[in-house]
Amino acid sequence: MAKFDAEARAGLSLIAPPFLYAALILAAPILTILAYSFLTDGYLEIIGDFTWANYAQVFTDPIVRTVMLRSLMVAAIVTLATVLTAFPIAYYVSFMVRPERKAMWLFLITIPFWTSYLIRVFLWKVILGYNGVVNSSLTGLGIIDEPLTFILYNVNAIVMTLAHAYAPFAILPIFVALEKIDRSLLEAGRDLGESRAMTFWRVTLPLAMPGVIAATLIVFIPTIGDYVTPEVIGGGKIPMIANLIQVQMLALDNRPLGSALAVTAMVIVALVSLLFLFLNRRFLKVRQ
Repeated sequence: MAKFDAEARAGLSLIAPPFLYAALILAAPILTILAYSFLTDGYLEIIGDFTWANYAQVFTDPIVRTVMLRSLMVAAIVTLATVLTAFPIAYYVSFMVRPERKAMWLFLITIPFWTSYLIRVFLWKVILGYNGVVNSSLTGLGIIDEPLTFILYNVNAIVMTLAHAYAPFAILPIFVALEKIDRSLLEAGRDLGESRAMTFWRVTLPLAMPGVIAATLIVFIPTIGDYVTPEVIGGGKIPMIANLIQVQMLALDNRPLGSALAVTAMVIVALVSLLFLFLNRRFLKVRQ
């Protein structure tokens, strides 16, 4: 017992410094924003009077409601498109590529990480712009007489850019989950007379769900709070919740309302994530 207590104290002493550091770096800003959200905005200052008015405005303002719904819609579409695109790629690398070449494929998948996210967003603006690569190619081939104006500064362009930016984040966790699947289970399913499609549905997909869940959350959480892509690709005409928070925090200097928007967005993301995890757990129980 004494030995166990000594080992426990040694373990706590090891994890205490990084835990305190994480609490300071992560918890302190969140608690600060939470505290600000209950304060009153004054002219170029924050009045220390407790109020629910900021949250009342968040839930009653039609502009905030529209922007929040748009953010959820865009994040959901981007997540769905990214995961559906990433799964076949991860499956191919895991099951079709020879073991000695998998490292090269993973290397190629991570190449987009070599450049800044901001640079990649601006490249999509160059590709989709009025005189960009797409319009120049179509005009040069004689397919169109004048450049298209509807392929940029809209939701579709934002979804395309975000799906491309977060694709590697979705491919890697799904690949790791597929790599952990015991291939003998797949062989056993086929030996019992199951087709490849049914083996995939009953064995491969349920076992790969942890990777799919991780990919979904990794893409959904940062996408809903993305600021750069709606500003650049959307031309500032299709704001999402992060753009609205920026306007309140900096342009209008209304930090209490901006904090209330940020806290509301975090709570919604947490609830959606927990709901997805709950539904996935029910799915796994049904499949078992």
